This record gives sequence, C-alpha cells and structure tokens, in this order.
Amino acid sequence: MAADRDGPFDQKYFKKVEVITLRKPKIVILGAGYGGLMTATRLQKAVGVNEADIVLINKNDYHYETTWLHEASAGTLHHDKVRYDVRDVIDRHKVEFVQGSVEEIKMDEKRVILENGDIVYDYLVIALGAEPETFGIKGLKEYAFSIVNVNSARQIREHIEYQFATYNTEAEKKDERLTIVVGGAGFTGIEFLGELTNRVPELCREYDVDYHKVKIVCVEAAPMVLPGFDPELVNYAVATLEKKGVEFRIGTAIKEATPEGIIVAKGEEEVEEIKAGTVVWAAGVRGNSVIEKSGIEAMRGRVKVQPDLRLPGSDDVFIVGDCSLIINEEINRPYPPTAQIAMQQGEVCARNIAALVRGKSEMETFTPDIKGTVCSLGEDDAIGVAFGKKMVGTKASFMKKMIDNRALYMIGGPSLVLKKGKFNVL
Repeated sequence: MAADRDGPFDQKYFKKVEVITLRKPKIVILGAGYGGLMTATRLQKAVGVNEADIVLINKNDYHYETTWLHEASAGTLHHDKVRYDVRDVIDRHKVEFVQGSVEEIKMDEKRVILENGDIVYDYLVIALGAEPETFGIKGLKEYAFSIVNVNSARQIREHIEYQFATYNTEAEKKDERLTIVVGGAGFTGIEFLGELTNRVPELCREYDVDYHKVKIVCVEAAPMVLPGFDPELVNYAVATLEKKGVEFRIGTAIKEATPEGIIVAKGEEEVEEIKAGTVVWAAGVRGNSVIEKSGIEAMRGRVKVQPDLRLPGSDDVFIVGDCSLIINEEINRPYPPTAQIAMQQGEVCARNIAALVRGKSEMETFTPDIKGTVCSLGEDDAIGVAFGKKMVGTKASFMKKMIDNRALYMIGGPSLVLKKGKFNVL
C-alpha cells in the first residue's frame, strides 16, 4: 500500500546520503618563459578541468622570446615583435593566469609569496628564468647594460641611437660616443655583434656619421670565442665579424665599468682603459635569486634536479629552464641553459605532473635531445650544427629562422607563427 503523502514520515523507506566533495589538486607554475609556458600548454591538454586546477603566474602579461632579444637590443627587430600575450596561447577555461612578481617560496607551507598576496599549491613548477651574472665586477650594474628582457632591449637600442643622434650636435665631437663595447663572446654576445654590424651602417646614414668613426669592441676573458663550439665555425664567425669592423680582445678581462667606459686587463700587469659611450654586458647568466631566497640549495641560482626534474628531497616541486641544472654525463659538465632544453623539460614536466595527479608513481626521466645549435651573425648569416652537419652563411641563417618559427609553433600553433614568425628567410 502506498504511504499517505500527508501521513507520518516512515524512516524505513529512506537512508541518509552524505555528499563528499573532493578538492582538486592545484598546480602552480611560476614563470611564463620557454619552460613554464611549455609546461602550461602541455598540461592544459593532458589534465582535464575536473582533475586539477592549473595556475600560471608571471611578472608580465606577455611572454618574450629571449633568443630574439639581441635583435631588439640592436634595433634590427622591433621590441613588440619579440613578445606575445600569454592569454593568447593558454586555454583560459583550463589555466588561470595571474600577473604578479614572485617574492619567495615557503615549501614547508606549500605557499608562494607574491608581491601582492600569496597562493597555495599541491604541485609547483619553478620556471622563473635567469638573471645577469656580473661575477662581482665593480661598476657593471651601474654603468653597463644587460640583454635580459624586453625593457632592457628597448633601453639599449634607444641609448645607442641617442649616441649617434647627439654626436654631430656637440661643439667638440667625442668619438667615444660612437664606441660600443660588448662584454662576452658567448652566444648572446656574438649574436648581438652580428646585429650591430647590420644596424650601425643604417645609423650612420640616418645621422650623418662617418662610419669609420664607429668602433665596436668585444672583450672576452676566455681564451676563445664561443667556447665549446666547433673551431672551424668559430673561425668563420670571427672572420665575418672582423670584416664588418668588430675588434676582438680575447683573453682580456673586464676589471671595472666606469661612467667613461671600462678598465680591462690581460694578465696581471697590463691594465688599459677603453672609453666608450655604450657598454653591453653579455657574459653570463645565473638562476633566479628567488631560489636562494627561498632556502633552496643551489649553485648560482641553479638547482641540480633529479632525473624526473623534481627538486631533490621533494615529491611535489619541479624545476625547469634556467633555474635547473642538468649534468651532461659525457663531459661531466652542465648542459647550457638553452630554450631548446627548457621546452623539452616543459613537456616532460607536464607528463610527470599529469601522472601524479592520476595517482601514478612512475616518473619519466628527462634526457636532453640536442637536435642542433645555430648562432646568428646577423640578418642573413649564421653558423651552426644541425642533425650532425655543419653549416654557414644563408643556409645556417635559414635554419635559425626555422628553429625560431618551430618554437612559436610548439607553444601557439600555426596562428602564432603567422602572427610572429620570421619569413624573410632568403
């Protein structure tokens, strides 16, 4: 017989139902450089919205192509060309973007302290990028420029142009205004020199400056240019740049930067002053200072990570990009902090976090896959090794642009390549 709707409540027909809401794990990614952005874009595909919350934190609302900054610094590429909005390449339904500066990481509390607030995490990816390494050289921070971000690139370009623009306006012309010193003959230094040698003739024509008054000097403390690169290709690069007017001072160390230029030394006794209107420091980077501020053991801000990219002794903190240190077992030296490696780390990191979110304990080991290295010498010249073959000139330059376009494609797909890609390949 059916129960009377208005009659007494009979407990035997009902049972108590408890609703339990499971909290989704929160994945926090610090930094939208090559490693951080690759981690975010791969995670948004690998993890469903019901499996985890993903938060990407970056100081700026844009990502910039670090490997293009030398072009923006010389003025051969507009600074807006080297950057794109982070929100254009993430799935905003799956990834929350927070613009903010990271101050400190409190791992015992699983909390990240930002300039304006804080955020807790279950899984953390540290991809904060690099900072200039001055090696304690006096005056570098005060009197030298560094190629570190979009704003510094704009500053260098505008400063160099100002030197040319004012040269002919003075009653007594100061030739040192037209002297540009580049500290460092590694990749950044050489690529910047290549762009400078293309840009200087344009500046001379624009501001009616005698090209022969311009002096470009590269100072390198190491005994060779591009240490570790193929000697034959290095010789090609040096000869090409010297032909365009670059003076190399190899085995010469910068001892001090001053308002008038730099003081250098070769050996213990030989000290010389080089007067220059512009000094650009491009001789090294270190990991982010937040690493050390957070009490994480590091070497110059870089952490020797576990094979699965986790912080030693941690199950939930991953480190990728310039803040991570991977040893090349063949030569027992660290791999250089390149965009190529950072992006590969981002892919592995995303897969490992996705596995943890799903309760799996087996982690993938990261092994760098170096497909090649190309160093630009300007708009239509370069040196490089790709797929085991050495190349120079326009062929290498073409390869460099294809590498740049591939990096865009891997993060933003065809639309980003069409918007920001390099197509003047011949």
